[in-house]
Amino acid sequence: MLFATVGVFILIVGILATLGLQLWVRPKAAIDRVTATAMETASPMGHPSLAWREMVNKLGSLVPSAPKDSTVMLRRLMRAGLRGPNALKMLYGSKAILAVASPAVAVILTANSNIDPGQKILIVIASLAAGFFGPNEYVRLRAKRRQKLIRKGLPNALDLMVVCVESGLGLDQAIVQVAKELQFAHPEISQEFGLMNLEMKAGSRRADALRNLADRTGVEEVKKLVAVLIQADRFGTSIAQSLRGHSEFMRVQTRQMAEEKAAKLGVKLVFPIFFCILPSLFVVTVGPVLVRIVRDLIPMMLNM
Repeated sequence: MLFATVGVFILIVGILATLGLQLWVRPKAAIDRVTATAMETASPMGHPSLAWREMVNKLGSLVPSAPKDSTVMLRRLMRAGLRGPNALKMLYGSKAILAVASPAVAVILTANSNIDPGQKILIVIASLAAGFFGPNEYVRLRAKRRQKLIRKGLPNALDLMVVCVESGLGLDQAIVQVAKELQFAHPEISQEFGLMNLEMKAGSRRADALRNLADRTGVEEVKKLVAVLIQADRFGTSIAQSLRGHSEFMRVQTRQMAEEKAAKLGVKLVFPIFFCILPSLFVVTVGPVLVRIVRDLIPMMLNM
């Protein structure tokens, strides 16, 4: 009996291992992927996600848009970190699909309900607006979040840049080193500095690359840093001293912003205390007294 059990176990393990190697691991496919031999025979539209993306891109190219609006949306997409060649088409295609799909879903959900026809029409219109303007709101929130992360990591990048410049590196090499060191701690700043370095390698002047950095991020602190670096480069002043002075200025500004938020905290806590804490406090303190009044004092007064 024991040998039969061991034999069945070995047989099942062997079958599962063989199926796993053939269907899951697929060593030949992995080797072909590493050696890039399967790239020539692979179809670009093989995966369903690629087909869906291609369809959204084609639909986005058919959506009419004004050049001014396209420029504004491209800037927003750039500040959100969506910088692919088809990012604008994907945005317009998503807006078109959601503008059609959201009212259709709303009509299906409200078809058999007891809601008034006027309210159904309002729900469909609201779903249409949500589907059409939803991608814009997503891009705006993503850009705001990315700007917040850049603003949060900028002091560390600036301190590291000061150390690199004072140790003897030039500004270009310091920017490259900062981008390399902050690759995992602050990837947003590392990406922006890397793009700036690529622009300078492509032949752009340092001042133009710095201005493009400020325009890509849209962060006020980065614009101030760019202005300091451009002025120091133009007038020939020490880059290290300029960076150290700006670092101290940013540190003082950050401390003042923290003190301002702390000063506003008392005013912001008025409404939560009034609507959330005081009612429960009244229930705990006044509740037993009211119960005793209702239970003892009112019957005593009625018996008199």
